[in-house]
Amino acid sequence: MKNQIVVFDQLKSSSSTLNSSDLVSQKSSLVIVTPPTSGCKIVMAIVDDPEAPLNVRSTPEVQEGNIVGQLNNNTFVSVADEKSGWLQITNPVMGWVAKNRTRSSCATVDKTITFSPESDTAIVRGEIIGTGSHNYRVKMIQGQTLTIKNFGDVFPAIINPNGQFMARETNVEGNESEWTGVISRSGVYTLQLNSNLRGYEYEFLVLIEGNENF
Repeated sequence: MKNQIVVFDQLKSSSSTLNSSDLVSQKSSLVIVTPPTSGCKIVMAIVDDPEAPLNVRSTPEVQEGNIVGQLNNNTFVSVADEKSGWLQITNPVMGWVAKNRTRSSCATVDKTITFSPESDTAIVRGEIIGTGSHNYRVKMIQGQTLTIKNFGDVFPAIINPNGQFMARETNVEGNESEWTGVISRSGVYTLQLNSNLRGYEYEFLVLIEGNENF
């Protein structure tokens, strides 16, 4: 526990140019938590084709004569279905596109943060594309201190086991914000990020202090 507190104190006293990558390089026991990108419902994707423009096809296969349109990189597409590595899209063109030529995320994520045996510190990073909600759960014991330090554009909402907000989700100017609080009740706390319809990338540090046996 002492080592992770020293690392976080270094983070707080460092220059504003220090980012999460710097912190990871300083503390090898940090856990990196990311959301799943497959096996879930995808409602929107972004064209990200190294050989753009991306072909839109009438069927989910590469076949001569089935191209019905093309899309430039960074175009948002609405996804209706997924089949064998292809996404069926309805907007801005109806058809099928290769999933590996796009960037997408699960619309709904509900994941418990599992810390390493050496540290109660984690970096959560991911992206919401389109509508949806990403929830990260943290098991806490009464008397522990929870610190969230944000590295992205959106600071997560912090919700206690009763469903009450301890901190509201906010847009952050300057990509920097921090929240610290002592936990008054043992249970599962939720760090929640909701979509703004188009989505955004997020990244924040989670630090638990106060119980070395937790």
